Amino acid sequence: MKDSENDDPRYLTTREVANLLRVKERKVYDLAAAEEIPHRRITGKLLFPANEIESWIEGNGQPAGRDRPNVLAGSHDPLLDWAIRASGCGIATLCNGSRDGLEKFTAGDAALAGIHLPEEGDWNIASVSALPLTNAVLVAWAERRRGLLVAQESAAEIHSLADLKGRRVALRQPGAGTSVLFSQLVSEAGLAEDDFRCSDGPAHTESDAAAAVAAGEAEATLGLEAMARQFKLAFVPLRQEKFDLLIDRKSYFKEPVQTLFAFARTQHFRDKAASLGGYALDDTGTVRWLSA
Repeated sequence: MKDSENDDPRYLTTREVANLLRVKERKVYDLAAAEEIPHRRITGKLLFPANEIESWIEGNGQPAGRDRPNVLAGSHDPLLDWAIRASGCGIATLCNGSRDGLEKFTAGDAALAGIHLPEEGDWNIASVSALPLTNAVLVAWAERRRGLLVAQESAAEIHSLADLKGRRVALRQPGAGTSVLFSQLVSEAGLAEDDFRCSDGPAHTESDAAAAVAAGEAEATLGLEAMARQFKLAFVPLRQEKFDLLIDRKSYFKEPVQTLFAFARTQHFRDKAASLGGYALDDTGTVRWLSA
């Protein structure tokens, strides 16, 4: 298949890759079998995406077979955070928002990324589809109820986003899924972000944002129902969102990720979700998207 603009092939044959690398074809087959070179297997034939091969040669691509660190990047989820500890799966966490998670995953610096990015009619799928990913799978973790977390002393006066105009609000860091959603909701309400007074510095996790309201640093924040319960805040529901895990396919079949999802099938896990509140687990573990 060729690019219509410059007639360069989009996919290379085994012989073409061998000539490019100045090796025998047998070596190319060995590299593909070891998952050490970007490739596709279509109707039994090996094809090699030209752009990915170029990046791989230049050292900019993520070799398909390289082991990723056992790290979860991306967005913070209280239930996931608890499940990682309770399951003993050994996954480390480095949570600094959905966009940051996608960047770390694309760079090969994480085996998983937690994301909840709002899209037209859905969550997350268009965002991951737009990335140059191979050997990746998007798996549902949970649906979560999100809305306004409001200090009890302000609860009688705050029933919608519009009621926050002129009030102090705890915001999340740029690139966080909550920050993306907040900007969308503000626009839908016909407001601007400078209509609110922002608390000092962004909150980097769901619990940090809720704690800011509980400590009186802000009157409200956009957060999870689970955090409203934990910090004894009033809750105004606004959205049901999908929190998914983008996972490297090789990592998916390794013990840490398998241990985590095995734990997510237990009654202990479901009981914890119920006690936190605002979670729906009907699709947990379901594959929502696969890369090429």
